[in-house]
Amino acid sequence: MKPIWIVDDDESIRWVLEKALARENFTTRSFSNVRDALAALEFDSPQVLVSDIRMPGGSGLDLLGRVREKFPGLPVIIITAFSDLDSAVAAFQGGAFEYLAKPFDIDKAVELIRRAVEESLRGEHADEERSTETPEMLGHAPAMQDMFRAIGRLSNSSATVLITGESGTGKELVARALHRHSPRAAGPFIALNTAAIPKDLLESELFGHERGAFTGAQAMRQGRFEQAENGTLFLDEIGDMPFDLQTRLLRVLSDGQFYRVGGHNPLRVNVRVIAATHQNLEQRVRQGLFREDLYHRLNVIRLRLPALRERSEDIPLLTKHFLQKSARELGVDPKRVTDETLAYIASLGFPGNVRQLENLCNWLTVMAPAQTIEIKDLPPDLQHAAGANLSMTIDEPDGTGDPRQASSAAVNAAHAGAADAARAVASAGNWETVLRTEVAKLLRDSSPEVMDAMMRRFEAAVIREALDFTRGRKVEAAERLGIGRNTITRKIQELNLEP
Repeated sequence: MKPIWIVDDDESIRWVLEKALARENFTTRSFSNVRDALAALEFDSPQVLVSDIRMPGGSGLDLLGRVREKFPGLPVIIITAFSDLDSAVAAFQGGAFEYLAKPFDIDKAVELIRRAVEESLRGEHADEERSTETPEMLGHAPAMQDMFRAIGRLSNSSATVLITGESGTGKELVARALHRHSPRAAGPFIALNTAAIPKDLLESELFGHERGAFTGAQAMRQGRFEQAENGTLFLDEIGDMPFDLQTRLLRVLSDGQFYRVGGHNPLRVNVRVIAATHQNLEQRVRQGLFREDLYHRLNVIRLRLPALRERSEDIPLLTKHFLQKSARELGVDPKRVTDETLAYIASLGFPGNVRQLENLCNWLTVMAPAQTIEIKDLPPDLQHAAGANLSMTIDEPDGTGDPRQASSAAVNAAHAGAADAARAVASAGNWETVLRTEVAKLLRDSSPEVMDAMMRRFEAAVIREALDFTRGRKVEAAERLGIGRNTITRKIQELNLEP
């Protein structure tokens, strides 16, 4: 079941509802304003929405209207002041399931939400059949929720944004979402992969050319900057842009002017630039491969997309979504996945990230022999890959995906017991059981320095989770973990956890 969404600018109201619903085993997700909730609705949807009416920056009735347009069957409960009769009437006229008058009895509120959940479940088909309304970007993981909030906060901005993340994480989807929610949404969205175009053609592709500017230039051609006028230009793989072209890009970002290739008259454009890269730009600056001044021009607001292995709790949700999407495209019934297989898939490393998972689901839709997918139906190279991924990352706490110092013995041991580990995850749900299974495999294969490797991996996971929870605030993370400030700083450096 999906979470209950709570939208209220009053932190105490959110807290009380969260605690009361948690006691009833309901999961919740809270927002302090309408804008963030609307941004999240582009990528996800709740089981039930509970919203205050009057909040700074937006009305709960406006939110109700948008929800009714996008998800007609979604129950919405409106919270209103006891004397605010007009708002209550407007709520019902807008299609609200019910309203809560302040101050409300918390037990009655929970009972009302429970009835709304039952109504929602009665009105929907199986999860697989509802996926036609599922948006492109999905994720319950904290890192993805932070991304959705960031998109919401940027909805009224035209600031330059730099999106970082590994290949296949969905950087262009984020760029499109930023454009769609920006003041430039009515303008064009132009995407260009700077690494996919030969250096000799990239300048013309970006800035256009005049007739006769070079051999074959038989007519004047507008570049991508001109095409994106009053809209957004998305420059993917900006870290691979040739150094000499970086100077020209810097000029456009600085004063909005450029020259076509072969041109003599400056052109002025009004374009928002969103750049993305899987490269470490700071390192490329140090290596002299990327201009430092351009880096600072691009790095106005930075968004980091997590690798799929960092949000493994989203893999089952994404797997079902991609299987349904693939089935729709092929005109066949969507295939189902056993819980054991989902747990196994979630344990894979997915170096190709979301793109690789989607490709896997396309393969399964075509190649899996039965409607119910089991581990044995996966591609042969993945049937014994889960444990290998676990072992390969023992000495890579920074999450870069580049294997270092992983012994072949550890990899072989993990290969041998991957299915056992997956079954442990699926059936026991006990991390200690999975840990002991992994250690046993390494010991059986005489892997070196098992204790040190596992301790580094354990510490990296705990500290990374604490930093995610505190949104990067090291002092607060140290306090919550019960360690000193100097200790967490030293551990971050030792384990290469700096962002």
